[in-house]
Amino acid sequence: MQLSTKGRYGVRAMFDLALQQKEGPIPLKEIAERQKISDNYLEQLIAVLKNNRLVESVRGAYGGYLLAKPPEEISIGDIIRALEGPIDLADCVGGRSCEFEDNCIVELIWQKVKKEIDDILDSITLEDLLQEAANAQQDDKQHGYMYYI
Repeated sequence: MQLSTKGRYGVRAMFDLALQQKEGPIPLKEIAERQKISDNYLEQLIAVLKNNRLVESVRGAYGGYLLAKPPEEISIGDIIRALEGPIDLADCVGGRSCEFEDNCIVELIWQKVKKEIDDILDSITLEDLLQEAANAQQDDKQHGYMYYI
């Protein structure tokens, strides 16, 4: 199981917005350049995130995108599910039928794994990532390294 670029790039874009939140609306082009994501692809991702009320757009000369909520209220799970859909490891976990659905003991495994993944992704917020970045930057400064995000 592997996340697609939608999920990975979406988290990077949202983290970028969280980092820049004090700057006001951030143009899509700036996010794309910093995160090395094509403008067109990022535009598609941002549209989905906007439809899921995770980002807001501001029109005009000084327009761009902002987080729709504070970073501590946006979990990585929110972002992944918005872009990738539910995290279902098997058809039976996502409510789709299976030939063994009435007596499948293995479904319990997939249900437990799904719950653990959801719990982990929902427990990490953009604020947590901002804290991790600040800590890493501090550690790197102490050791003479430059930290890039």
